[in-house]
Amino acid sequence: MKRPRSSHYVHGTAPSEQRRLSRMNDLLNEASLRELSVRPGDRILDLGSGLGQFSRAMARAAGPEGRVVGVERSPGQRAQARALARAAGEGALVEFRAGNAEDPPLAPEEWGSFDLAHARFLLEHLPEPLAAVRVMVRSVRPGGRVVLTDDDHDLLRFHPACPPLERVWTAYVASYARHGNDAFVGRRLVGLLREAGARPHRARWIFFGGCASEPHFSALVANLEGVLRSGREDALATGAIDRAAFDRGLAELRRWSRAPDATFWYGLPWAEGVAPFSPRRARRST
Repeated sequence: MKRPRSSHYVHGTAPSEQRRLSRMNDLLNEASLRELSVRPGDRILDLGSGLGQFSRAMARAAGPEGRVVGVERSPGQRAQARALARAAGEGALVEFRAGNAEDPPLAPEEWGSFDLAHARFLLEHLPEPLAAVRVMVRSVRPGGRVVLTDDDHDLLRFHPACPPLERVWTAYVASYARHGNDAFVGRRLVGLLREAGARPHRARWIFFGGCASEPHFSALVANLEGVLRSGREDALATGAIDRAAFDRGLAELRRWSRAPDATFWYGLPWAEGVAPFSPRRARRST
């Protein structure tokens, strides 16, 4: 079998990035969980579980009869996920495992046993996202759900317009292609589900944006700045922007955010598919 090319995570795992991801979870998880509709007793596989905050949210929704396995390749992310879980008194809520999304560490009897396979902000960092989606379809029982949430970086809009900031964003988005990744994979989620063998069932948006008058706007701006800072070297390597212009764009972001009508609009594509019923899959899940 052809081995997938290795993934590249542009943001790294420095402490500042860990803090940004944690704050982003706080902003996103409630809406994501509401859309996901976890059921009591669900057995869930969370690929690219990161800091594990959403893994734990799913585990709480699944209740004591449920089970969540989180798979994360980064040792730093896994260590922080366990630390956050212990600090919340939830050290045993999720089983965090080391592994890659394309080849997760599942026992033979676990394949075809999960009710739900979930991945968020994972596929954009994989040169071959279809390999991970196929794994997800294989991991769930016949009729089990596969849910994908990922970025389409073309969907960000600023008002008032801020050309220096938009130039930084364009260079950041271009950096994905340098590593063979797809910054627009969100628009492909339904197609990936179908190609992986699932029956696409729903497509939705999760809104991630706001305006200056909202209490969480400063956190949204801080997250955007953190995204750009962590992707700085990759963006500079594209040649689409130089260091001075990049720094000027970040300074303009802070200035722009103080405008009374400052708004940015961003939507996260969300798609759900259902694994097929077939004699072969039924035998695998027993």
